[in-house]
This record gives sequence, structure tokens and C-alpha cells, in this order.
Amino acid sequence: MISNLAGVTDSIPCHATKPLPGVEPVLVSNDNEVLEENPSEGSLCLNRPWPGMARTIYDDHERYKQTYFSTFKGRYFTGDGAKRDESGNYRITGRVDDVINVSGHRLGTAEIEDAIDEHESVVEAAVVGYPHEIKGQGIMAYVICTNLELNQGTLLANLNKIITKQIGPIAKLDRLIMTPGLPKTRSGKIMRRILRKLAANEIDSLGDTSTLLNPEIVEVLIESFHE
Repeated sequence: MISNLAGVTDSIPCHATKPLPGVEPVLVSNDNEVLEENPSEGSLCLNRPWPGMARTIYDDHERYKQTYFSTFKGRYFTGDGAKRDESGNYRITGRVDDVINVSGHRLGTAEIEDAIDEHESVVEAAVVGYPHEIKGQGIMAYVICTNLELNQGTLLANLNKIITKQIGPIAKLDRLIMTPGLPKTRSGKIMRRILRKLAANEIDSLGDTSTLLNPEIVEVLIESFHE
């Protein structure tokens, strides 16, 4: 729905770029005001119907309305946050409900992961919250690195420098686990529920992990917490 067209729209790393014909995205503030200036950042909504749009949920139309049209009245809410640059190119920042509440500050995990990925040795990262006595929720990152010889403490310090520069000190990591992989579904989606359970030391309530693409990585992560 928002994508560059080969030979028409310039490709920009990490950006979805411009909407396709018939699609009218808007960025909306928490006060339900449309952000028309560029650059802007807000919740990604759609102003009008588009080709291929679902019209209901079978046998539960009320749920359809509540899910997609109750957050911002009169607009379809995608559930994602987004940024729009000076030229009107969109960048999806991730699910707005995937946030960590650190000392009263709501931080999006996708934004922190983007900052972590800036490190030259980081291949992939997943950020989750865990119970913290002082801050309410602490920030924990599971990180896959190309350099397995990196010192975990040194990496944590270096990542926090990047995070502080790009987001601010409130988003600094409290804990870090270097891992050879992340638990994923067969479609490639990271199972953050499992990562949150591990971070909160709720190993007994992980549930069935045998259906994962790589169930063995769960045991590796459990061992990492006991090293």
C-alpha cells in the first residue's frame, strides 16, 4: 500500500516511500489532529477506503469497527506508527502498542531496535520490557552479532551510546543478552512473548515451543540467563 515503484519512485533504505495509487495515508497525533507538515511523526491512518480493503469481520462487525475505527474517529487505524520526511516519504516505525513504559516514558521497541542495528557488529536485535523495581519496566535487548568475541559489557556500553545519541538517555538498555539466534515462527516472526517471559524469569510459563522454526534456541537462551 505504501511502496516505491521501480523506475518511478526513488528507493530509500528503511522507507516504504510513497503510497500506491488509490491509497491515502495520513499521520495523526494523539489528539486526533492530522499532521500535514513535513517532516512529521505520528500514528499511521488511512483517510478513505482503498482497493482490497476488508469490509467486516465475519459474524462480528462490531469488533471490526472497534479494532480499526475506534482509535481515530472517521479514519482507519493501521496500528503502526510512522515518520514522513521532508519529501513526503513514509517510514514505518512499528506497532504503536509494542511499547515499554520506563519511568512514565512510553518508548517504542522498534525505535530502540533501529538504534541498536546501527552498530556495525549487530545483525539483528529484539527489545522487550521486563519488571523493574525502580523504573516500572526495564529495557532488555537480545542481540545477534557477527563478532562472537565481543565482550558483552563493552557491547552494552557502545549500544547505549548510540541509543542516547539517537533517542535519549531514558531509552538506554538495562540488560543485554548476546545470542546466536532468536525464537521465530515458521513465517519468520520473532516470538516476543517468549522473550518477555524469559526476561521476567517466567520460564515455567513459556508454553509449547516445539512449533517454532528453531525451538532449540529457547534452551540456549535459558542457559544464557544462568551463566
